[in-house]
Amino acid sequence: MIIIISGATHTGKTLLAQRLLEKYHYPYLSIDHLKMGLIRSGQTALTPCDDDEELVPYLWSVVREMVKTAIENNQNLIVEGCYIPFDWKKDFTDDYLQHITYRCLIMTEKYIRNSFSSISSHANDIEQRLDDSYLNMEQLVRENIHNLEMCRKYGCEYILIDKDYISELEKGMV
Repeated sequence: MIIIISGATHTGKTLLAQRLLEKYHYPYLSIDHLKMGLIRSGQTALTPCDDDEELVPYLWSVVREMVKTAIENNQNLIVEGCYIPFDWKKDFTDDYLQHITYRCLIMTEKYIRNSFSSISSHANDIEQRLDDSYLNMEQLVRENIHNLEMCRKYGCEYILIDKDYISELEKGMV
């Protein structure tokens, strides 16, 4: 089984991946780690500051083939990151799709406005962010609204976080 976890920044993708790793003992791939490995090794001219829209096709082309390879080898894998296009299904045949579970983590505007300080305070629960100063409530609201619209447009499964973060994650995942 392949589990793909997407979502806007600070929605808890890495936290969910870590919990699934602990529960199922599946390895997981952080697309952010892949991105930084490619950047630091000089394999790309892209930088950590490049727009996510530029990074998506570049990173997804690699991740998509890793997912196919894992399926072909009967291996389990959790993939998490924000560099997954909403039309991701078009890159797989039905034979591959039957092995993939996808969830996009989406926080409601109400949740973000009521819990922004908590969201910010949990930013480093799993990975240490070097600079989190860019995060602001309005940007987070816009990104989550956009992701919900895109999930609905492309028929992507999502977990809507509106009240209790942990219980809603557990409810919505495998």
